[in-house]
Amino acid sequence: MSGNDNPYAASYGNQMTATASYGGAPAQAPAATPAAAAADLIKETTTANFTRDVLEASRQQPVLVDFWAPWCGPCKQLTPVIEKVVTEAQGRVRLVKMNIDDHPSIAGQLGIQSIPAVIAFVGGKPVDGFMGAVPESQIREFIDKVAGPMVDDQQAGIDAALADAKALVEQGDIENAAGLFGAVLQADPENAAALAGLANCLITAGELEQAREVLADLSEELAKDAGIAAVVKKLDQIEEARKLGDPNALEEILAADPDDHGARIKLAKIRNVEGDREAAADHLLKVMKRDRAFADDGARRELLQFFDVWGPMDPATLSARRKLSSILFS
Repeated sequence: MSGNDNPYAASYGNQMTATASYGGAPAQAPAATPAAAAADLIKETTTANFTRDVLEASRQQPVLVDFWAPWCGPCKQLTPVIEKVVTEAQGRVRLVKMNIDDHPSIAGQLGIQSIPAVIAFVGGKPVDGFMGAVPESQIREFIDKVAGPMVDDQQAGIDAALADAKALVEQGDIENAAGLFGAVLQADPENAAALAGLANCLITAGELEQAREVLADLSEELAKDAGIAAVVKKLDQIEEARKLGDPNALEEILAADPDDHGARIKLAKIRNVEGDREAAADHLLKVMKRDRAFADDGARRELLQFFDVWGPMDPATLSARRKLSSILFS
């Protein structure tokens, strides 16, 4: 049968203008299993089996029904494309094909007058559709519309691992946190959060050289990452503090001369790497109160370096910023 004999002939390649909405947005398809094969996702149906294959099945996940006929040229064009896209969708939708020559009643009930026609069923009801041999990209957009976008399982796993690692760090379980950060880097060697996290774990464990190695030879883009830059600055601060002398000796100097601002800034740097952020900030703020111009406003500049490493939402940062503001704007 030629295209001119097509009893359903109309304008091919046009999106259906009428769509139905039943009870809100389409439900999200359940996650596909790796074992799902194309044969499980694509099947032929009949009038007798339509209820089972489409209406009931669509209560579990969206079902696309492709109405076609053997004589339809555009149907033959659409078939390999839609089957490819449905297979690559990994179970987010199923494709059910119905030959309207053998089974015309369902198409008639739906008012289909042109083929190929694809109708999406969700929750036992038609919700959207298109007609014609549309491009692959349009079919992908259609599936995303009725089933939701593809979830990147690997990225979801990475995000979950990073969250777990952060929780372990907060609990003080550095060894297991480092293991999780390392596992993320096995899957994604360029993951900035994992690189920064692993380096921080090594710093906490006192493995400064290994931390440096983790952050060596970074790409320009990674080197600019705020988290990685903060860790590099933290390493620099630790190495500098190691050269500043005995903190007890500095305390004695300040007891004898509270206005020895050089000694006070050194002590602030040492207290910072020891983890006593409040004391570190207070020493620098005290220098600012007594002599803003000392070392070319060096106390303020050093405090801002601390903030970069601590992070903007750290309690020590928030507290010191309030005190800094009162000094600057009083």
